Amino acid sequence: MEQIDKLIQSKQSRRRFLAGAGAIGAVGAATLLTGCNDSSSSSPAPVVPPVTPTPQDIPDNDILNFALNLEYLEAEFYLYAATGSGLPTSLVPSGSGTTKGGAMIAGGNIPAAITNYLNAIAQDEMNHVAAIQATITKNMGTPAPRPDIDFGAFAALAGLAKITTPAVFNPFADYMSFLVGAFVFEDVGVSAYNGAAPAITSSAILDAAAGIAAVEAYHAAEIRTLIAGMASVEGADQTFLTDANLISTLRAAVGGGMETQLSISSIVSADANAIGFSRSTSQVLSIVYANNAAGTAKGGFFPSGLNGSIKTV
Repeated sequence: MEQIDKLIQSKQSRRRFLAGAGAIGAVGAATLLTGCNDSSSSSPAPVVPPVTPTPQDIPDNDILNFALNLEYLEAEFYLYAATGSGLPTSLVPSGSGTTKGGAMIAGGNIPAAITNYLNAIAQDEMNHVAAIQATITKNMGTPAPRPDIDFGAFAALAGLAKITTPAVFNPFADYMSFLVGAFVFEDVGVSAYNGAAPAITSSAILDAAAGIAAVEAYHAAEIRTLIAGMASVEGADQTFLTDANLISTLRAAVGGGMETQLSISSIVSADANAIGFSRSTSQVLSIVYANNAAGTAKGGFFPSGLNGSIKTV
């Protein structure tokens, strides 16, 4: 834990692949079509005027701020689990909300491997927050402040998923419950980045988002492997694998399907062609709000909604 504590006190690093992410996509050149006239024709080849690209419905900075809200949620979750406190003040913009319900993992006797994974992912998510904030600023935008976050939503989500043991689910109660809590977020984050990619106009920002999506996929694989692997040991408690799959079933119900039930033989979450799933912003919001009713703009982990222009199911 000392390693993360020191990292929180120090200046946060930025991802190199985001250093030039403020570039705007290139403008297309005019196209000249050569006519198919025969050699005796003296008519000049027609000149086709340049086509004006259709504007994207969602500006890049709005997409980045949507991603930033989700990264705030993940960073707060892992940092609280590792250290008992959230993001450092340097990464919390003016006007930010509060975080409720976070705590250092209780119970003690956490395996060294779990501690190492937790510390590494906490640092990654903290870096993602810093990197996206820097990218939005470089792209002439304003990073959204951290929204109100309520980790008490885990208990409500567990109830909707019909998790009955324990009666009130708490991801900070012990390290196995923490892994199930992490499972709630990681697959959603990967599918959110995949879904947003086609709407990004800047190639530099798209490259950067792909880099973050790759890291989130590594995180998801770590968590899925740990849960399934621990359950595969002879005589092991199957409760937490069962809980993860109940969560997966609920996400499918409210978030547009796109789930792979977890087992030792199905670690990767993908379709029949081994292609990772993509979710729209509405589908992602349906999961984090725990409500897929059209027009929903708050709830679940975000009791006051997201900050930014993308916040309604």
